[in-house]
Formats: sequence, C-alpha cells, structure tokens
Amino acid sequence: MAIRPLLLFLSSWLLLVAPLKAEDLQFFSIGTGGVTGTYYPIGALIAGIISSPPGARACEDGGSCGVPGLIASAQSSNGSVANVEAVAEGTLDSGFAQSDITHWAYSGTGIYEGKPRIDNLRVIASLYPESIHLVARRGSGIETIKDLVGKRVSLDEQGSGTLVDARIILDAFGIDESDFEPHFMKPNIAIAEMREDRLDAFILIAGYPSGAVTELVASETVDLIPITGSEVEALLKEHEFFAEDVIPAGTYRGIDEILTLSVGAQWVISADADEDLVYNLTRALWHETARALLDNGHAQARSITLSTALDGIAIPLHPGAARYYREIGLMDKRS
Repeated sequence: MAIRPLLLFLSSWLLLVAPLKAEDLQFFSIGTGGVTGTYYPIGALIAGIISSPPGARACEDGGSCGVPGLIASAQSSNGSVANVEAVAEGTLDSGFAQSDITHWAYSGTGIYEGKPRIDNLRVIASLYPESIHLVARRGSGIETIKDLVGKRVSLDEQGSGTLVDARIILDAFGIDESDFEPHFMKPNIAIAEMREDRLDAFILIAGYPSGAVTELVASETVDLIPITGSEVEALLKEHEFFAEDVIPAGTYRGIDEILTLSVGAQWVISADADEDLVYNLTRALWHETARALLDNGHAQARSITLSTALDGIAIPLHPGAARYYREIGLMDKRS
C-alpha cells in the first residue's frame, strides 16, 4: 500500500530533475571512518553543507548554499590510510585523513618509505585536531601507557591512521607489539569485546567527544589513560605532526582532564579534480551560513574554522582551494 505514494514522490522528483542537463547533476563522495568515530558524523555534516540538490531553494532565498546540482555523501571506510589511497586511485572523490598520513603519502616517507609517492594528493582544508584516546577497562590495572604490557589491546584496523600512530607512540615508550596481545578492530567491535571482558584497552584517534567513547562511558566503567612522561618530549621532536593536547574534564561523563597528544584532520582530494568544482566546494564549506550548521551539528565541528583552515598543511593545496583562500586574503597570512 505504501508503494504508490513512493512512486508518486519519485515521479515528482524526476520531473524536477528532467529539465537539467546530465552534467548539472553530480554525486560526490567523502571517505570518512567507522560510523562510531568522529570522521563519519563530520563527513555527513560537511556533505550536507556542500550539497545543493536539483530543485532545492536558492541560497539567497534561504535554501542550500552548497554547490548547485551537487549531491554529496559520507562513506564509511577504514580511515586515513584507506581514504588517501582511495582518493589517489579515484574510487573516492575526496576523504578525511590525518596530517601525518597525508605528509608521508605525498613525500614517500614514514609508512610509505620504499613505496611509490602519492604525489597527486592535495588538500582542501585543515579541519580540526584529533586527540589520541587510550581507553582502558577499569580494574584492568592500566593507569599509564606502560601498563599495556601483558594486556589485550586493540590498535584499530589495518589501514587506519590510528594503527600507524599507535605503533609510533608505543615505540616511543619502548613497547613492542610482542609485549602485549594485539588486536586490530574497529572501535565498535572493540567496545563489544571490552564488554565481554575479552579486551582490556583500545586506542582511538578522533576529535572529542568520540561517539565510541561516549557510548562506552555511558554504559560501562572505563578510564581514559593520559599519555605523558619524558618520552613525549622526544616523540614531539622526532614527529612534528604530533602536538600536545588536552581532553577537557567533563567531555566524557565522570572523566577528569586528560593530557594526551593530537594530530590534525584534513580534507583531501585528487590533484586531477576540476579546479572550479574544488573552488566551489571550498567556498561552500566556508560560506557564512555554514557556521551555524557546524556549531550545532557536532561538538568537534565547532573547531572547524576558517582561521585554522591552513594550519598544519605540509602538502600542496588543490589549486581550486588555493584560489578561494587567495581571494579572501588568507594565503597572504600563510606566506
């Protein structure tokens, strides 16, 4: 019985779309991460901001101020490394990635040492800092990062930026994967394993508050473990893409202020992407109407600001994005 109204709706939508030229309708993907992380909801939020579907009200009439004819969508993925490689291969139009991963991919260093450079990678904008969350089950005996020795620890999935940085941080503290029982799973699976007492801790890199951590704190007794010590100073000198960070008290219910580290989240795209399209994507992201959507859409999205759009970018901007920043005078401040 519900089919007829649906058919009527689709017929009406097609009538709106029919007069458009084929090139006036464009689908655009944003690779994110697991659905319980921060990349996915931020990706969905930005997809809504940059979209302006056929038939939508014009920006000046109070409608969408996105790219005319564009329908963007957030796609769940394995995270930074997977997104960078998918963008380079053309299986994703764009994606989110940590600043360290983009630097290594473009320069052929770090985890890309000995591999072909991904030199067609470009940046649209730097978005927000991503905090390292070390989540431990209370009663597991984990109070410092060194207490992970002998425990069951998830480092996130293969292909994720979290796994790469977790290994760097553990190495800085003299901890090898042979010193504990490593697991490689998405945060939602890690949560399930922790609830079944099959996991003692997991590491997650995400803007706070992370949905995965919030969910676990709400239903279980867990701690966030600080990442501090003399090892951090040496780590920051060797890997400049890390920064000292603080997760404020009360970010997660019952959790006090946590000293930790962070990396930057960046929105990346292929150098082959059309310059006018990327210019319009950038302009839509920073349109004045987007501010309220960012502030009300997700706690971490409040950190997505035009004033920090070029922070921590170590690879080239896409020419379309650079054109926009040049027009508004932001490139002058960068040089």
